[in-house]
Amino acid sequence: MEPVSIGQNVVIGESVEFGENVSIGNNVIIYEGSKIGSNVMIQDNVVIGKQPARAKNSILPESKKLPPTVIGSGSTIGTSSIIYANAELAEDVFVADLATIRERVTIGEKTIVGRGVAVENDCKVGIKCKLETNSYITAYSELGDYVFIAPCVVTTNDNYMARSKERYDKFKGVTIKDGGRVGANSTILPGKTIEEDGTVAAASVVTKDVKKEELVVGAPAKKLRNVPEDQLLKNQG
Repeated sequence: MEPVSIGQNVVIGESVEFGENVSIGNNVIIYEGSKIGSNVMIQDNVVIGKQPARAKNSILPESKKLPPTVIGSGSTIGTSSIIYANAELAEDVFVADLATIRERVTIGEKTIVGRGVAVENDCKVGIKCKLETNSYITAYSELGDYVFIAPCVVTTNDNYMARSKERYDKFKGVTIKDGGRVGANSTILPGKTIEEDGTVAAASVVTKDVKKEELVVGAPAKKLRNVPEDQLLKNQG
């Protein structure tokens, strides 16, 4: 087994497992029990396996200690990123600088999580997705395979905007099915679904579900036309 390369001021908890040829930068913290695959690059100031802290006025139940983080082989974790406990990254995932991946999140193989992206708790992201700079994936969302999220996209999960107890059992993230695409600076309202190959133009506000292979635009977003055949996922090499 090739040695693990470790920078300065690195803290590694008990029972952390490493594969071969792992590179760890400076000032990294890896919490106990984390599992790191082979050929993984962990850059400076990364935190892996952090247990979530609960605000005193949070409506969410206090959680027990969560299982360790799993980082798949071939993955890269960029500078100053935070990967919480019970997050699981498949092989060849690329996490850019300053990204946050919260607890109970799964990320599929070869997905790119861009600079400053936040993936909140209890999300599922499929394979070969691209979540670009400063996009926000709200809690309880599900993204299929080959999903494209442009920079500064915002997804939401609370129709009551933190008012009234009625909202407590009605949180619902967004669903973006295989091949769905969302343009820059768009906003998707809680519980909305973008079907396969559904496409949202830049700066749109999605207030209704987007149908399969439909292109929507505007605020509120309305159908403009169908996605061109040559742009459909099934026709991409």
